[in-house]
Amino acid sequence: MDRKDKAILMALQNDAAVTVGELAERIGLSKSACWRRIQNLEDAGVIGARVTLLNQQALGLNLTVFTAVRTHEHTRTWFDRFHDVTTAMPNVMEVHRMSGDVDYLMRAVVPDMKSYDDMYKELIGKVNLFDVSSSFSMETIKYTTALPLDYL
Repeated sequence: MDRKDKAILMALQNDAAVTVGELAERIGLSKSACWRRIQNLEDAGVIGARVTLLNQQALGLNLTVFTAVRTHEHTRTWFDRFHDVTTAMPNVMEVHRMSGDVDYLMRAVVPDMKSYDDMYKELIGKVNLFDVSSSFSMETIKYTTALPLDYL
């Protein structure tokens, strides 16, 4: 990966809808060379997807919830069930398996507290959990989907 690839990645992270022509001009490549580099980055798995980010509040999803989950079951069967249930829940945006006292950390977005309560009841009704603790975001100070590329 060279500085041109890095420039392509930085530009696409900021605006995936930029045309190949605009991108090529911006970083000093021909359109075909730029397109080949993008294809190579996709083939290598560096570019996983090109998506449109939606405004959570504009869609009425006003509550962000971070949920810490602990379990006493550490079996493949339990994990598979937890995985299937959480990945099928459209309001669950992220699930991380953690080190330390918390086994899993989830981030969900919902319209309101009742919607979160419904989601919570669905989760505990489908998966055996030892402890569930939720915190509600009062304000988002920083949110980005752009990965840091300075180390490349």
